[in-house]
Amino acid sequence: MSRIFDQRILLLVISFLTRLQSTKVLSEWKKCGDRECETAMSRVQATTDYLGPDCRYLNFKTGEEIMVYSKLSRKNENLWTGSKGKHFGYFPKDAVKVEEVFIAEEVEVLTKETDFLCLHGDKYIFE
Repeated sequence: MSRIFDQRILLLVISFLTRLQSTKVLSEWKKCGDRECETAMSRVQATTDYLGPDCRYLNFKTGEEIMVYSKLSRKNENLWTGSKGKHFGYFPKDAVKVEEVFIAEEVEVLTKETDFLCLHGDKYIFE
């Protein structure tokens, strides 16, 4: 019984901390390669160094490769999401150039609240 209580307290603390770090919804819509946003849409290369404002953003250096999984749409079309190694996050589309397109036809889906949370302290780790 106390173990379940401890787990609930831990989840409550994590939820509270992540909400403090990332409460702003960046867009209500995003474009993906499939409805689950699991398929890589393209491979891009960084054209400049980028350091994001918080843990929801992907930091990178000029020349690094990034796999793109979604693009925010409608309200905020200048941010894409992608991964570099095990790190995952948002970055400005103007900081990269497209090297290879995997998905030509994009699907627009609603974002989820979990799309905008910081999960692992100062980094959002993609496994």
